Amino acid sequence: MIKQLGSWVKKSMYGKEYLGVERSTFLIDENNVITEIWRKVKVTGHVQNVLDFCKKI
Repeated sequence: MIKQLGSWVKKSMYGKEYLGVERSTFLIDENNVITEIWRKVKVTGHVQNVLDFCKKI
């Protein structure tokens, strides 16, 4: 599923490249449809951003 969602990506650390999972959030509705995608998320503030988005829909 990670590959299908495009979350298996090239990363680099200390000059070395490797494959890893991108931090991302997918909002899925009651019909199993992805309604919003947040990519390359940072932990700080992300939960509030998602909650704010959900309140608008």
